[in-house]
Amino acid sequence: MGILDSVHSFCEAHGLRYFLSSGTLIGAVRHKGYIPWDDDIDIYMPRKDYEQFLQTYADAKGVYRAINPATEPHYYYTFAKVIDQRTLMVEDETEGYEIGVFMDIFPVDYVTDDLRLRKRVFRQKKLFYKIRRCKISNSNPLHSRLAYLCYKCLPYTLKQLNRRIRRLIILETPTQTVCNMTEAGPKMKGCFPAEDIASSVDIEFEGKLYKTMVGYKDYLERTYGDYMTLPPVEQRVTHHFEAYWRD
Repeated sequence: MGILDSVHSFCEAHGLRYFLSSGTLIGAVRHKGYIPWDDDIDIYMPRKDYEQFLQTYADAKGVYRAINPATEPHYYYTFAKVIDQRTLMVEDETEGYEIGVFMDIFPVDYVTDDLRLRKRVFRQKKLFYKIRRCKISNSNPLHSRLAYLCYKCLPYTLKQLNRRIRRLIILETPTQTVCNMTEAGPKMKGCFPAEDIASSVDIEFEGKLYKTMVGYKDYLERTYGDYMTLPPVEQRVTHHFEAYWRD
């Protein structure tokens, strides 16, 4: 919550747009705070605001720091995070890579309105992200034979691969559709109308007001279906990590 407060204040002061998203937004709508079994915070930013935020964000107390694939060597993730530098998070999937307790920040990009071309782009980005994870870990952590074979055969450096991914996922010309394109996992149902992020509205989260997209109900319904109904107990899972204060 401290990280979110810092990012919110910075964005408000510098005229940058952000939106509570994903499970955090479901929690805000359904519980007015965290989903009871959730343990992180996710926000979206339009690509222009995202890039500007990463170039300019600074925490006056020096506690929080923004990190992203372009600035961090061997960075496992494909999107930005703001971390609390006083802490250490230990995750099974990032063994050997130290990171502080974090908040996820995902850019929202325009995607083609041509459904056939969009499907092809989504297949390509999924494969590229898997290859990237193989290259960083020098193994096959996602158990994808195709990705591991491509990793072994393609002569791309990590920097070249990051540039290739960036060219694939960023459209400079606006379309009618947007999506979080910085992960292998999100499917085409995660796409939603660009008009949903045309402006922002206030929404309560843990007793405070933050920002989300004006079309948040449409976004949630397209992405999650009946988001107001609690999932079965066996699906109420947390992320697998441990977190510590640094000495």
